[in-house]
Amino acid sequence: MPKQNSILNRRQLACGAFAGSAAALLTRAAFAAPASASGDVVDARKAGAKGDGVTDDTAALQQALDAAAENSGGVFLPPGVYLTGELHVRPGIAITGVAAWNYSGPGGSVLRLKSGDAKCLLNLTDARGSSIEGLSLDGRDLGTGVHGISLDRTVWAKHEDGFRIAGCQVNRFTGHGANLACVWAFSVRHCMFAYNKGDGLNLRGWDGFLIDNWFSGNQGAGFAARRENASITFTANRIEWNAQENMLIAGGDGYQITGNFFDRAGTVGIALRKTSRGCVQITITGNFIKRSGKFAGTLAGTSPASDVYGSDVYGSSQILMEGAEGVTCVGNSIQAGRDDGNAGIWSPSYGIVYGGLENCVIRDNVLHDGALKQLIVDQGSNRDGVVVGDNPGRLLAVKE
Repeated sequence: MPKQNSILNRRQLACGAFAGSAAALLTRAAFAAPASASGDVVDARKAGAKGDGVTDDTAALQQALDAAAENSGGVFLPPGVYLTGELHVRPGIAITGVAAWNYSGPGGSVLRLKSGDAKCLLNLTDARGSSIEGLSLDGRDLGTGVHGISLDRTVWAKHEDGFRIAGCQVNRFTGHGANLACVWAFSVRHCMFAYNKGDGLNLRGWDGFLIDNWFSGNQGAGFAARRENASITFTANRIEWNAQENMLIAGGDGYQITGNFFDRAGTVGIALRKTSRGCVQITITGNFIKRSGKFAGTLAGTSPASDVYGSDVYGSSQILMEGAEGVTCVGNSIQAGRDDGNAGIWSPSYGIVYGGLENCVIRDNVLHDGALKQLIVDQGSNRDGVVVGDNPGRLLAVKE
């Protein structure tokens, strides 16, 4: 894990570099126009892709991406189903389709995984400064550990990535919806990561904007950062019905978590976990956190109503903070409940659970019907500067 001063130096460099290299996404109107003589915009159909859901379009699509890279141009995918293997996105290009997908499944411009022997569908490892907009990625539950979108490095690049993903749906992959490893400066907006067997988005990296996305029904966490992670703006997202945590941050630094809707997590709604260190400088403000802990006992192999998840006796909780420093948890609305249609188990058992904190504030949160057993749980071992108070609420009185 890089030393803290190394992370800060990279973050400072990334701010200037990313601001200087950012460009507006190519518009759909531009893509709708015929390709220019120089080949700046490539129509995937004209490049040989059929988009009929039967023909293997891998070679034609990759050729289109390679051709666009020669002039830092773009590729337009007209509506259709493009059966494909792994595609390598080139630096400085844009891929745009028609975002006609819905909550339940793909539509418009669909990239459909051909077989389960691929590592991913879209490979962004060398996609510095690229834009991906308006696509549906359909994994078809094929293979094992196949990611929808992947940046798969083991070492950090010498420059920011600066790619942008917008208006895309990434569904039914056997790995993560998006696997971003050693990523540096990126943006994900207006997307949906759903029904994947891993996490919706798995992050190892920093300097990211995740705004106005869905993270829904994944079998891992909705959003998870288990290794080095820092400087993330997480705003106006809906994170719901994921089998594990809706949001998991382990040892993270510098998050702005504001104005999101967290609903029906399998375990903890928002979990700040301690690894070799606790989380540092996290702001959790103005969120609605509802019905967490649905699967806590089931995942632990105990009764569905158990509070335990793995070795964590507070797996059925709305917010969990362990060993953190500099956390502001203020002005959130927290509510217990059960499944839609008044079915399923009631959860969670606990509201806000904390311990081992330093210089943190937990106050002015409203826990009206916020938990079943205890609204606020202090696990002790707190250090200086921990302020907890004015968190009104009541336990939910369950009536079958």
